[in-house]
Amino acid sequence: MFAGIIASVVSSIESSIARSTSVGGLSLFLWLLALSPAAALEMRVAIEDGTSEVKVGSSTPATVKDGSGRVLGQLDGMNAFLAVSGNNQIALSTWQAGQMWIEPGQGGFVYIGDRWYRGRTKLVLADGGLTAVNYVDLEEYLYSVVGAEMSPSWPSEALKAQAVAARSYALYQRKHRGTDTYDVGDDTFWQVYVGTDKEDPNTIAAVNATRGEILTYDAQVIEAVFHASSGGHTEDVEQIWQEPKPYLRGVPDYDGDAPVYQWNETFSSGELSNRISGVGTVDEMLPDLTTPHGRVISMTVIGSGGTRSIEGEDVRRALNLRSTLFTVTPQGDSFNISGRGFGHGVGLSQWGAKGMAAQGYNYRQILGHYYPNTSLLGLSQ
Repeated sequence: MFAGIIASVVSSIESSIARSTSVGGLSLFLWLLALSPAAALEMRVAIEDGTSEVKVGSSTPATVKDGSGRVLGQLDGMNAFLAVSGNNQIALSTWQAGQMWIEPGQGGFVYIGDRWYRGRTKLVLADGGLTAVNYVDLEEYLYSVVGAEMSPSWPSEALKAQAVAARSYALYQRKHRGTDTYDVGDDTFWQVYVGTDKEDPNTIAAVNATRGEILTYDAQVIEAVFHASSGGHTEDVEQIWQEPKPYLRGVPDYDGDAPVYQWNETFSSGELSNRISGVGTVDEMLPDLTTPHGRVISMTVIGSGGTRSIEGEDVRRALNLRSTLFTVTPQGDSFNISGRGFGHGVGLSQWGAKGMAAQGYNYRQILGHYYPNTSLLGLSQ
């Protein structure tokens, strides 16, 4: 299995570039220096967190070290090994240690869980179990993120905009939400990272074309949040979350061609009653408070057994809706929910970026539209 997977990976991915040690807590100026070709920045990405065991491996023979850097031995390439936590130790093959490094040789890839990743692996005891952290060059991390977050077939200027947003978001998360063990996770809260699975020549080209570029406000990297589609207009951030930010302001969107620009769902009264508790049979759903562009902040649900005021986000989750931009219309014994967009509606609209790129805008113009009041900085500036 390993041989077939790695053969396809190697044939479609560029060779790994040089890596260096992590440089945490840097100023914006030092970040830019760290992103120079001579001093690449490593991200620490938690792939498995607090588990009892995890499958690991390497595409090439790999050196295994303990936490102090002492060599424990070698793992054969193209084989899977089970790392297990217990008695405040990590057991892997014939070795035990409080921490372990797996460092592939000859530009190899590491295997964690069920996927291949660039870089190297650190196994630590954290969060009540075993945590596997992928140490990977920031730019190579983005090869995967851009492909996971945006279709590689989209226009190159949209992919470049996504690359800059994702790079900025990763560094912001690293600075503000990273832990002693890792900088970011790999799911949608952080941004999706699935290793080499989502790399593509187009995502690699977009990352390389924008290498080291980040969005800043007041000389600080911004929280460059993004979403799929706003449904016509993005939102001021404080309408969705609490803290206002001058670079997360609502702007007209270019997402009219998105398949999720408009959508409809129909629920019977019984289905709603099963998903929204505490009111009996649902009779009415009325918005209490909406954003200036129509997103539901809170809603009153009236039923045979009582009345509840529910946050719009809680309604969205309960009904598995694409966004909180929706209206509810009774239709006899059922309710039609008509909505627009997909996601929270703040920052970059991915379908909007695609739409702007199709109209001839470049990635700098796209980023300037969705993140007003920001500066795009890189080593050349």
